Order: sequence, then structure tokens, then C-alpha cells
Amino acid sequence: MTGQLSPDWRRSPAETAADILLEIKAINIRPDEPFTFTSGRLSPVYVDCRKIISFTNARRRLMEIGKQMLTQVAGSEAFDMVAGGETAGIPFAAWMADQLDLPMLYIRKKPKGFGRNARIEGQVREGARVLLVEDLATDGGSKLSFIDAIREAGMEVAHCFVVFHYGVFPQSVTSMRERGVELHGLCTWWDVLAAAPRHGYTDAQLSEVRAFLAEPEAWDARHRSETA
Repeated sequence: MTGQLSPDWRRSPAETAADILLEIKAINIRPDEPFTFTSGRLSPVYVDCRKIISFTNARRRLMEIGKQMLTQVAGSEAFDMVAGGETAGIPFAAWMADQLDLPMLYIRKKPKGFGRNARIEGQVREGARVLLVEDLATDGGSKLSFIDAIREAGMEVAHCFVVFHYGVFPQSVTSMRERGVELHGLCTWWDVLAAAPRHGYTDAQLSEVRAFLAEPEAWDARHRSETA
């Protein structure tokens, strides 16, 4: 690890994952200087799982924890292939495929428009049981298109793995479960809130995060009025 804190392996896997993400600043908490999302909404927190690609020890440990979790919830022989969604899910799928010693695919958001006009790259195998891998899940909506693509190609998918799951949008689980897919995240905001004091975040900062997670629109409106 490259930061100052070495995670205590006696902690739960979820808290260990949260420690790692906080240490490499893949998760940032800044209520006094809110982040602005592409939607325009203000937020005291920002999750950037793409930072993981630059930290070799962190990504290796996260994938090891992920493999252990998937083995517990799905079994050691549950998958034939691993697929990553374009683009953020691709490196995570590659690392997880390596952990599980399985072939990998990646899924385009849209057909590429020429050649085979394929959405799925790699060697598709009829009837293969595919593990869908992404970096994070908010409301789960983007995963549904990837699930459809896997099934349209004649393969099966019953599990989706993400490094970080917001855990505050019930539809992220229910919408996928309605498609017959279980969502598995290494950690959620609640694990981050438990780990954050070890990284120097104050009770006041974390109170703002809890307020945002409970009512993001109200938090946004309040902070806009304070800075107007």
C-alpha cells in the first residue's frame, strides 16, 4: 500500500475494502467544498474507483477479497467466464478473471457499428455462466443493459460483482433481482462511514455525509442556499 495506514486484516472484508479505498483516495469526503456531479447535483462525497488501477497492491488485495466473497455466496464452480462492462468494468473483470482463472469477455455499451457489429468482445460460449463485473453500482440501471447483452448472446448471468455499492438506492438490488441477478459489492457507504474516522475524518464531516445519503436533494438545496 502507498498510504500511511495499513489495513488491519482482522477487520471484516467490507471494512478492509473501505480502508483501502479511503487510503488511496478512491473515496473522497469534502462537505465544505462539495463536488459537482455531471447532473449538476452537489455532493459531499465522490467515488472514483478508476484510481484503483494505479495501485497494484490495493487492486490485488481488493480482488482477493472479492474472490473470497464470491466463493462464499456463489460457490467455487459457479462461473465459466467473467465479463466487464465498457469501460470502467474492463480492468476489474480482467483482474477477477485472473483470480478465478477464467476466460474474460467485455461488453460494449452499444454495437460497434461495423465488422461483426458485436456488443461482446472475446470468445462467446453458448450456455456459459458469466460473472458480470463493474467498478461500482449506484441505482443499478446501467447493469441491466449488460445483462441483456449477455443473455442475447446465448449465455447465462446470475451474479454481478462490484467493488463499491452505494447501498442507499433500493432499486439497485431490486431491479437486478427482478432480472434474476444478485448484486454483490465489496463495501457500501456504511462500511466507509465505519472506517472513515481511522483516516482522519471528523464526526461533523461524517454527519454531513449521512445527511446527504438520507436526502441527497435536500442536502444539495441546503448547500446551494448557503453559498448563494
